[in-house]
Amino acid sequence: MEENVKLRIARKLKEYAKEPLKHARRLIDPKIGGYRFRIGDYRIIFDIDADTIVVLRVGHRRSIYR
Repeated sequence: MEENVKLRIARKLKEYAKEPLKHARRLIDPKIGGYRFRIGDYRIIFDIDADTIVVLRVGHRRSIYR
């Protein structure tokens, strides 16, 4: 993953951490995670445990759900 993409994802995660469910979509298949963030062509798959966002996967949209 390119450095500029990593920085963009990190900035968005900090922004979304304030109200994660406002920016998230629930996943249909809970086996891979509960929610996702969309950041350009990349997806962040995560769950929420109490007040903590638990990132499970980060990847390009074409391969993240496989």
